[in-house]
Amino acid sequence: MVTTVNLPDELHAALKRVADDEHRSMNATILVAVERYVADRSHRSRVRELATDVARRHAELLDRLGK
Repeated sequence: MVTTVNLPDELHAALKRVADDEHRSMNATILVAVERYVADRSHRSRVRELATDVARRHAELLDRLGK
């Protein structure tokens, strides 16, 4: 699948420097960044779900601890 992304000149230049430093293409560098971003977002979402579940299941205890 092809997706076009318009980058500001400064960001494009910074991306090129990073890609060059890591001996990767700009495309590969973008893929790594997007994969990390998506994984991080998924992890945060899962942590929020677990925290909500713990808060719900242990509401009474958390309430007593807060006093």
